[in-house]
Amino acid sequence: MDLDVFVTAHRAEWDRLDALLRRQRRLTGTEVDELVALYQRTATHLSLIQSSAPDPQLTGRLSQLVARARSAVTGTRRASWRDVTRFLTHGFPAAVYRSRHWWVPTALLSTVVAALLGWWIGAHPDVQATIAAPDELRELTRPGGQYETYYSSHPAASFAAQVWTNNAQAAAMCLVLGIFLGLPVLWILFQNMLNLGVGFGLMSSAGRLDTFLGLILPHGLLELTAVFVAAGTGLRLGWTVIDPGPRSRRSALAEEGRAAVGMAIGLALVLFISGAIEGFVTPSGLPTWARIGIGILAELAFLAYVYVLGGRAVRAGDTGDVEEAERSAAVPTAA
Repeated sequence: MDLDVFVTAHRAEWDRLDALLRRQRRLTGTEVDELVALYQRTATHLSLIQSSAPDPQLTGRLSQLVARARSAVTGTRRASWRDVTRFLTHGFPAAVYRSRHWWVPTALLSTVVAALLGWWIGAHPDVQATIAAPDELRELTRPGGQYETYYSSHPAASFAAQVWTNNAQAAAMCLVLGIFLGLPVLWILFQNMLNLGVGFGLMSSAGRLDTFLGLILPHGLLELTAVFVAAGTGLRLGWTVIDPGPRSRRSALAEEGRAAVGMAIGLALVLFISGAIEGFVTPSGLPTWARIGIGILAELAFLAYVYVLGGRAVRAGDTGDVEEAERSAAVPTAA
């Protein structure tokens, strides 16, 4: 294709499209039809130039022109309560359900790692000595010690807000940092399991494992599930960099990245619930069985939400990505 001849033949159409987009007054019906037709032709011109005679300056100009025209044609879409409802009933549970082959194994392996760390710490006093001095360990694990008073050391509302903020940040980091081949995700996950294993080991060595479980299970079941979902999704995103499958690497990362961002919002809501349980239920005067029962109910409700609503949404074709109209336009190019 002779680029100079092509530009000469179509420059008037591009200039006319630009003039219509710059109009301050409301366009007439005829002008709107003209704008749509010119937008479609200019998009085709851009595709031909990109595939046959790429010119950076001309491609940049036409790309901006097509983007402005597309915005004018489709209009500005405002979020509505319908979008929120759809996200909570379709998008988020579908994204979590699709990632289950990553976060379920992540949860199982992480739990095993935490249990092994807890056993190793609890069975070896020399390892405990590297954690803290004997007096400090007794203060941590005694009845009314720091492990117990931690959950009631601050007003429930502020404590719940602090816990929620910290956990939401950890989940978001797992999702975002997954792009680096998942390596930072493994480190964040190990740190969480190490903290859990230390508490498990120290309290079991003091003969107070039942107290520890009574404190950690009410909120920990849902909280750790959210962390495992975030970590598994981050690892999946990292694997997409290595193996995008039948999609191009760029489109695969775009799709999985958009779903991950949506999951960060959804998991923030899940962690808000677990934070409220940790702030108000865990330190409450309820019997241990009642506190643990609340935690189990919250966990079962989340799993039912994911497997029932999410499974139904995935079978209906939902991937957890944004709606097609909200995605970037893919300009066709020649093979």
